[in-house]
Amino acid sequence: GFMNSLLDVIKRERPDHLAVCFDKGGSADRVEMYQEYKANRDETPEGIKTAVPYIYEILKAMHIPIMMKEGYEADDVIGTLAKKAEKEDYKTFMVTPDKDFAKLVSENIFIYKPGRGKDPAKILGIPEVQEKFEVTDPLQVIDILGMWGDAVDNIPGIPGVGEKTAKKFIKAYGSMEELFKNTADLKGKMKENVEAYQEQGLLSKKLATIMLDVPVEFDATDFELNSPDIPKVTEIFEELEFRRLLVNLTNTFAPKDKNVEVKPNETKKTVAKNNPSDNIQ
Repeated sequence: GFMNSLLDVIKRERPDHLAVCFDKGGSADRVEMYQEYKANRDETPEGIKTAVPYIYEILKAMHIPIMMKEGYEADDVIGTLAKKAEKEDYKTFMVTPDKDFAKLVSENIFIYKPGRGKDPAKILGIPEVQEKFEVTDPLQVIDILGMWGDAVDNIPGIPGVGEKTAKKFIKAYGSMEELFKNTADLKGKMKENVEAYQEQGLLSKKLATIMLDVPVEFDATDFELNSPDIPKVTEIFEELEFRRLLVNLTNTFAPKDKNVEVKPNETKKTVAKNNPSDNIQ
């Protein structure tokens, strides 16, 4: 699944630069803030534990940088690299189906949501995030997710506030902090919850914020997408009996099809996060 998704992105988009980001030890800062963070997640399936070392070896043979930092999540590594690349005038595409990345979208940073089944891949820029989350600024997505909470990551949010209510509050007040200044406008149980769980709401907002200061460097030269070491990749694929994937790999890195259109004056860099349960992100 990972390799099919990776090769599909390379074949369809022909990025100039590419990196794959992984978790390493989880988020030390978030666990320090809230010990229950991600505490309800099931243990990583044995199949994924077995697969990840092979993914590392394949990426190394393909000359694709593996980016991770002890104590940080892949989301934070992606966010940091995306912002650093943006400062160097790159257009950055974060390959992920994860809604959390919407808050990073800017004029030069996009979500590239891989296609699933018959659904084509989608690119989400500022207008798409504004429409999906009913916000004026993608940064407000942090407030929505903070109020809404996240059962997968065990971010508590504010009891009684779901997606629709969080959007309504942000549309009315602009931020969580402004909502808390205007609780007199609220009524009944909702008023009680918002007033009683302000501290929990602000904590949830911090937990939902992608860190942009991970100690990793964006080096455009290192991230250039080059031809893979075909003999080495072939060796790994043969061990795994990836016969069709080997043909796919060869076709992907064959000379570019003349019909493939690349927009002029546009530099692409795809920052990919690996979460094996979601294929490639």
